[in-house]
Amino acid sequence: MLDKLQSIEDRYDKLNEMLSDPDVINDTKKLRDYSKEQSDLQEIVEKYRQYKDVKSQLEDAKAMLEDNLDDDMYSMVKEEISELSEEKEELESTLKILLIPKDPNDDKSVIMEIRGAAGGDEAALFAGDLYRMYSRYAEAQGWKTDVIEYHEADVGGYKEIIFMVNGKGAYSKLKFENGAHRVQRVPETESGGRIHTSTATVAALPEAEEVEVDIHEKDIRVDTFASSGPGGQSVNTTMSAVRLTHVPTGTVVSCQDEKSQIKNKEKAMKVLRARIYEKFQQEAQAEIDQTRKSAVGTGDRSERIRTYNFPQNRVTDHRIGLTIQKLDQILEGKLNEVTEALIIEEQTQRLDEIGE
Repeated sequence: MLDKLQSIEDRYDKLNEMLSDPDVINDTKKLRDYSKEQSDLQEIVEKYRQYKDVKSQLEDAKAMLEDNLDDDMYSMVKEEISELSEEKEELESTLKILLIPKDPNDDKSVIMEIRGAAGGDEAALFAGDLYRMYSRYAEAQGWKTDVIEYHEADVGGYKEIIFMVNGKGAYSKLKFENGAHRVQRVPETESGGRIHTSTATVAALPEAEEVEVDIHEKDIRVDTFASSGPGGQSVNTTMSAVRLTHVPTGTVVSCQDEKSQIKNKEKAMKVLRARIYEKFQQEAQAEIDQTRKSAVGTGDRSERIRTYNFPQNRVTDHRIGLTIQKLDQILEGKLNEVTEALIIEEQTQRLDEIGE
């Protein structure tokens, strides 16, 4: 591990030199690539340097014990050794986690898609609850949300809503939301007080850059139509809504949230690129491994990942067997306890794989 860390630090120092090179400064692509690589390595290098410093202090403290020390000084040195040893162990654990290969999509923004599934009106209302939950969570993380398309249900909530969560690292935390979410509660319209079960599906797609997905203009069919639903005077009067169809894959995306056709097309292209990117990723992963399923799920939207039980104020994540009696808080966007448990599970699993 130490050899690996030293090679990372050497690379980091080399990148610092290259970023001062006039040839690199004048080359936009190299400057961008090297800056990103340096940024990705910064945290692990800082922790490694902290580790080396603590290790050096520990060795010096142990050497002091060989001197003729009085009782008070001996006790102070022993206490310092104990504290430094504990700090060294903590840094070693942190460095092991930082050495786990990162998901290349982790730093990206996310396109979230929520759809009411089984349960009719209740499913649409639950989809609305989930959208509100993710919006509150994004706000707490300092991320911004931007609605791309939505179809409201007559009773409230959404039949479908697609929105973007813009912020560095958004995908690293929201990627675990892929799958079917189940709600158990008594509907307001239920006079008998019986608990109903409904579901909504969630997809979290990493935003894909143009360089990652090669989409040719000739492969896209563009249709325009009048907006419908809330939106002011432009609704049904201007052909601002846009539908994009990627002919080779049959992927269709619509956007009518903006009054400008150009802006709607830009938003739709982001969703289209993300969906095609996800499709290629899934195909590639299926070729690599057709049998392995991680403890945090396959990402399949049909897989039931979580249950929200209103009568007992309980949330259960079925992938890791986590149950929390804080449903009211979680629906207010306080998802950290669930997200952190899923991240730890993923890290533990990957550490085990590296060990094997």
